[in-house]
Amino acid sequence: MSSPLSSTKTAAALRTSARVSAELLLVLVMAAVALWVLGRMWSVVWPLMVALFLTTLTWPLARFLRRRGWRPALAAAAVTVLFLLLGMGVVALIAVPVANQSGELADGVVEGIQRLREWAAGPPLNIGDDEITGALDTATTRIQDSVGSMVTTVVSGVSTVVNGLVTAVLAVFLMFFFLKDGPRFLPWLTRQLPGRLSYDVSAVAERGWNTLGAFVRSQAFVGLLDAVFIGIGLWVLGVPLVLPLAVLTFVSAFVPIVGALFAGFVAVVIALVSNGLTDALIVLAIIIVVQQLEGNVFQPMIQSRGLGLHAAVILLAVTLGASLAGVVGSLLAVPFAAVLAVVWNYVREQLSVPGQPEDPQGTEGPDGPEGPDGPEAGALPADAPAPS
Repeated sequence: MSSPLSSTKTAAALRTSARVSAELLLVLVMAAVALWVLGRMWSVVWPLMVALFLTTLTWPLARFLRRRGWRPALAAAAVTVLFLLLGMGVVALIAVPVANQSGELADGVVEGIQRLREWAAGPPLNIGDDEITGALDTATTRIQDSVGSMVTTVVSGVSTVVNGLVTAVLAVFLMFFFLKDGPRFLPWLTRQLPGRLSYDVSAVAERGWNTLGAFVRSQAFVGLLDAVFIGIGLWVLGVPLVLPLAVLTFVSAFVPIVGALFAGFVAVVIALVSNGLTDALIVLAIIIVVQQLEGNVFQPMIQSRGLGLHAAVILLAVTLGASLAGVVGSLLAVPFAAVLAVVWNYVREQLSVPGQPEDPQGTEGPDGPEGPDGPEAGALPADAPAPS
């Protein structure tokens, strides 16, 4: 016969559950408020995040120049100008070959459409020219009926492009100031915060910066792997514009999901109009295999080492970010999860007892191994610098 439940222990367990639930609910409410505030400030937060990404990518060169005696403003200006020139060079590397072969590509598109019509006219579809013409007329009528919605879509697209340009310009200016004055930020932040907070916030900020740099470098390496493997496949098949397509693949790797889809679509279309349907299907298979290896093998492994996150955590973070905020969410999911891990690990370090192993059996007293006269809660670590 089982022993009856203790009313005292049951009541204590219910009180503890209620308290923990209330505290967790309060934390969730505060997180929701913080996200709402970020959403209201998104026009400022988004350029700031882009600038931080660009700064982590360009800071090693700026640091090298500063160590060689360059003044901070001169080093930041040189790196910013070099970054802009590199960006324009990438655009030229993609645009110039495409412009030079635009006539050949246009002829290939016309020939590809004609091949599709001939294929559709044969078995098993047996679609005649009259049916194709009727389908085109129907599509034209639908397009004419939806002119208003198309205009709205175009206006929305133009607004998105303009906002993107404004964000890019603002991010470049912020990158310059971060490169110029970044090393003075943590000392300034330390002087603005009182007591223990000055040490904790600056330590977490420094670790978060290192983690963000590791994310950007790992993403660049993954994009390089994609560009190399896909470029080799295109070169073996004899697809034109191999170098621009490889560069486009590398650049699009920084935009999760949509970037890979766009670069793959362009590569398949060019292979279709230049080499035919068979090579286009082979290119599609190569892109699918490389993207699957990147998303499920390369990216989780590389980022898990650089960010200190398990590969499964990265996969779940990207999935959750994409479901919550689309492309932007998938782009920010991994660095956000990495920064959360930095904060969590730092809090664990500060709450743990130095030199003492964890006590899973719960043998320590309520006041810990130091007893009620142990170190004062919230005291600075022994090796912590005194806040100024």
